[in-house]
Amino acid sequence: MAVRQGLIENESVRRRRDFLFALFVSSMVMVNTLGSKITTILGVRVSVGIFFVPVLFLITDIIGEVFGRKEASRYVNMATVMLVLLFAMIYVCIAVKPNDSWNMQEQYALVFGSSLRMTLASLVSFAVAQQLDVFMFSFWGKVTRGKHLWIRNNLSTMASQFIDTTIFEFIAFWHLTPKFTTSYVFSLILPYWLFKVVFALLDTPFCYLGVWWLSGQKGFGKK
Repeated sequence: MAVRQGLIENESVRRRRDFLFALFVSSMVMVNTLGSKITTILGVRVSVGIFFVPVLFLITDIIGEVFGRKEASRYVNMATVMLVLLFAMIYVCIAVKPNDSWNMQEQYALVFGSSLRMTLASLVSFAVAQQLDVFMFSFWGKVTRGKHLWIRNNLSTMASQFIDTTIFEFIAFWHLTPKFTTSYVFSLILPYWLFKVVFALLDTPFCYLGVWWLSGQKGFGKK
């Protein structure tokens, strides 16, 4: 992107980029652990993970704008590996026999455990939607010639979050019981996705702020 052309990264920018990566991985972990709780917002049944999901897409857009598609994709690939490790260690920790003095195994398994379908849904939806967001942000960057960040940020995020929601809901719930027909699953997807659209619109100023913060004049120097 235009922001990174002719610029060289210094120690200040490396620290900021490290912070964004840590925030990205932490948000991914929170979505897949704390996100198991269901709440109601404006009458719509949603996961509390909705508070963390926008951060994931925001960070890849900021990184993609400053460092390009390859670096944003690297974030997604590394976080996907960490997500696989997270799920593997959760199952190992649940399976380990508890000490006789510890009587919270059932609650522990209930809080941290999930069905294979839910695990697969989280993993696939994260990997596919995040890579799609990176691709679409780059695509719209070429179409707009690196201008109109707010358009690129919102179009890529809205489309990829629809895919994220759709993949997760269908893998996790489709035909889980006779109630979960295709039409019923879509009835769950649409309001949940609309909430994500609102969050995407609200985070637009933060995208500009993040790009400025990461690529400010004090953060880069000319080659």
